[in-house]
Amino acid sequence: MILATNLCFRTIPTTCTTVKQQKDPPHQLNPVIPTKTKSCECFDLHKELIPYEKAWSWQKQIVKQKKSLLQEHEDCPDTLIVLQHNPVYTMGTGSSENYLNFDVKEAPFDVYRTERGGEVTYHGPGQLVMYPIINLRNHKMDLHWYLRTLEEVVIRVLSSTFSIKASRIEGLTGVWIGNQKLAAIGVRVSKWITYHGLALNVTTDLTPFSWIVPCGLRHRQVGSIKGLLQEFQSSTQYAEAVKPFPDDYQLIDISYKSLIKEFSEVFNLEIHQKAITVPEFWREDH
Repeated sequence: MILATNLCFRTIPTTCTTVKQQKDPPHQLNPVIPTKTKSCECFDLHKELIPYEKAWSWQKQIVKQKKSLLQEHEDCPDTLIVLQHNPVYTMGTGSSENYLNFDVKEAPFDVYRTERGGEVTYHGPGQLVMYPIINLRNHKMDLHWYLRTLEEVVIRVLSSTFSIKASRIEGLTGVWIGNQKLAAIGVRVSKWITYHGLALNVTTDLTPFSWIVPCGLRHRQVGSIKGLLQEFQSSTQYAEAVKPFPDDYQLIDISYKSLIKEFSEVFNLEIHQKAITVPEFWREDH
């Protein structure tokens, strides 16, 4: 793993300590292209556990609405959904069941084959899932650009909020700390409207990942923000530097706020929160 020097929480008043490490080339954050700021509605359910099938259906409904707006040549603002899921495994459109370490008929959790790209992954409590449903015509009509930009959001979150130096790995999608993958990305684009998105392990119980081959990568590991911070807290110096250590709820909130901030800046979007409660969500025909 690679953590930046002067490790500390940027959102928690504390004294920083220096962690000795090998010198790496400084991480260069991708520049944000200055364009006119656009609007993005955000449905904040980051404290809630939403069944995967409900959220999946909701995304497809929003995509359908946006396509109708485009056909009518009407304004099509972007949408962002942030939530957590009940434990579930999801597979991409071409995923292989060889990456399941169990009989699919006796799966420990529900398994859904979706239309996104990528192999099997796990979603569960403690993992923040972002579903950007955006019109790439208003940004850049380039799928590779979109994937790298989603990665950039997470890289900036880890750097600015936790002083964790994350990176990309050439040829792979996602955000990495050494050999550990902290964020998985799998998307679908239909008529340049995106859906599905990214999942960031914050306080996630990583045990269910051991029952699959995450993203089809047999020689890679999965990590979480909490796990990395706990590992460094075991150091006497680090334990003295970060007091008190945030609990799971605080880590989720800190990560959520940072994700929204960095997503807004990287995609040059003005975020407008749209209130929705779980009871309202259940009443909707998602």
